Amino acid sequence: MQIELRTQVIEPQRKTFTHISDRYGDRPSTRYEEGTIDLQSTVNYHYKPLWAPDKDIYSPDFSELKLADPYSFMDPRQYYYAPYVTARADLHEAFGSTLGYLEKRGLFERLPEAWGGVLQNVVLPLRHYEAAAQMISAYAGRYGWGTSITQCASYASFDRIGNAQILSRTGISYGGGTAEPLALAKTAWLEDDAWQPMRKHVEQMMVEQDWGKSLVALDVTDRIIYQLLFVHLDDAAITSGAGSYSLVAQHLSSWFADQRKWLDALYKAWVADPEHGAANAATIAAVVDTTIATVREAMAPVAAAADSLIDAGTTDALSAAADQARAAYVTLGAVKEN
Repeated sequence: MQIELRTQVIEPQRKTFTHISDRYGDRPSTRYEEGTIDLQSTVNYHYKPLWAPDKDIYSPDFSELKLADPYSFMDPRQYYYAPYVTARADLHEAFGSTLGYLEKRGLFERLPEAWGGVLQNVVLPLRHYEAAAQMISAYAGRYGWGTSITQCASYASFDRIGNAQILSRTGISYGGGTAEPLALAKTAWLEDDAWQPMRKHVEQMMVEQDWGKSLVALDVTDRIIYQLLFVHLDDAAITSGAGSYSLVAQHLSSWFADQRKWLDALYKAWVADPEHGAANAATIAAVVDTTIATVREAMAPVAAAADSLIDAGTTDALSAAADQARAAYVTLGAVKEN
């Protein structure tokens, strides 16, 4: 008896979920779209909390920065849980390999004494900055409006803990397996005069009630700090026999390049919004200019501390980083050119 096998194709009655087809029509959708579009709570579990009786528990009014359609912004990286976790696992695996190489070759022990001082006194205290950045990003993830925005902020909050762990692991490795450098870095963050202006700035960002403003202020601060410590000092390290610092810095600068992708897209969506664009641009410009001035002043003693250890022109680089940050926002259309 001969049996003939045939393939039968059954066309699905619909190609995607209702919340996607309502917006885009019945077409195949990506996993990112399925887990992002129109998932913001607007009806269920919606009420006016006692701590904010003038707003719903989920509300676009928790920030002055608004989008008429929150899904006019989409993450260019198309991150949902699976690709995000995969990407960050690869990042930290790569850092682990770098750290293993540094330890195997004893490169932290060969780090010039002055550069050891930079790592201990200028870089490692930033693990506390990253911890604060995690809280600011998580706040935006909670109070932001639109899943496309809140999931980016939430992933960024996970990233900041990862950055703090990178710095912590670097400190432990630099200390020969002990946590003494981390204890010294904590003391510096809490007590050293050079760090107190920056610590004050960070705490003020943490208590800002407008999640959009705090997110912009954090981004401005990031632009200056990452350019100064993980680009400028990276370049100086390469030419000063401090290759171990450069190998660590590359991982943080690479992360920041990825962070820029969604933030820059969000700025463009904010300023291009047909209903709120002008007001958004005015709010962003005010935060950018105020924060640049604050960070320039707050980081000045830290840059001076670096200059007292190494001849890298860190103070001049701070001014250049601040100017470069403002120019970036001008390019994005968020700030007017002087």
